[in-house]
Amino acid sequence: MAKIRVLIVDDSASVRQMMARILSADPQIEVIAAASDPFAAARYIKDELPDVVTLDVEMPRMDGITFLRKLMSQCPLPVVMCSSLTESGSDTLLQALEAGAVDVILKPQAGVADFLAEQHQRICDVVKGAARARVRARTERKPVVPQQKLTADAVLPPPGSRAMSRTTEQIVCIGASTGGTEALREVLEALPANAPGIVIVQHMPEHFTRSFAQRLNALCEVDVKEAEDGDTVMRGHVLIAPGGRHTLLTRQGARYTVSVRDGPLVSRHRPSVDVLFRSAAQSAGSNAVGVILTGMGDDGAQGMLEMKQAGARTIAQDEATSVVFGMPKEAIARGAVDRIVPLGNVARELLHAAAK
Repeated sequence: MAKIRVLIVDDSASVRQMMARILSADPQIEVIAAASDPFAAARYIKDELPDVVTLDVEMPRMDGITFLRKLMSQCPLPVVMCSSLTESGSDTLLQALEAGAVDVILKPQAGVADFLAEQHQRICDVVKGAARARVRARTERKPVVPQQKLTADAVLPPPGSRAMSRTTEQIVCIGASTGGTEALREVLEALPANAPGIVIVQHMPEHFTRSFAQRLNALCEVDVKEAEDGDTVMRGHVLIAPGGRHTLLTRQGARYTVSVRDGPLVSRHRPSVDVLFRSAAQSAGSNAVGVILTGMGDDGAQGMLEMKQAGARTIAQDEATSVVFGMPKEAIARGAVDRIVPLGNVARELLHAAAK
């Protein structure tokens, strides 16, 4: 299998070296060059086309967003934005996603060993996902089966008894990863103000989800916010799982709330779609609708199967409209999906399923 060829673009020599070391340690990735600014990057791209570009946001001579827009209009490539900015710069990263970036990562930072290991793992995983993105025609690469990957058992015990009997209030749980930010925008913009309560896990770094929720809230008829522990899931409201923590659906009588908690990476992610979906299977059962959108890997496949076995209706985005058809494909392969639909039909389909 050919290695994924990566071009690193960052004005910091130390970051270029650290990124090159992290990526080169993965046997599936080859760093072909490291450029200090977009002009040098353009010269590298002219000589050898990379599979993925990691691009800094703040650089002299030309900022990363401007270069991204030029690149996507002239020579579309999978681009992963890399930034040291946290919550204060999240709006800039949202602009990058809207301009065509496949995903975003935070620059490697010093810290405790466990944190560094998770950080390095995410950087490599995002680059691998970007290499499979439908930005332009490319050879399909099979996803790597990660070693020692934890399941939702690490956060929530396996399903036991069935959830409480069906109620009139329906809950929708959505999972997404690579390409999911724009997919979610399209789905949520199509929903009416009285749509069923929704809880979403979108794989993204810590500090990024709050700005993402605020951006969606400004665009949609439904109210969108970053989930906080104890928030009620109610009609016309959407809760986005915060980056860096797991979000679970819980039930108290006839009322649904969310529990936001710490825990290990599950299916190599935190928040994990599998954790959310399992909690929905246990707490809502046939009162839930599960939706899985574009994304790399298999997070959510097992959880969606548990939702279906508990009586929930389940929906997957189709291959043609997915940026990366990894997560939906895995859920379909396990027999966890009732309906496979194009992205443009997902909102209508989940409303129809919730009304049944």
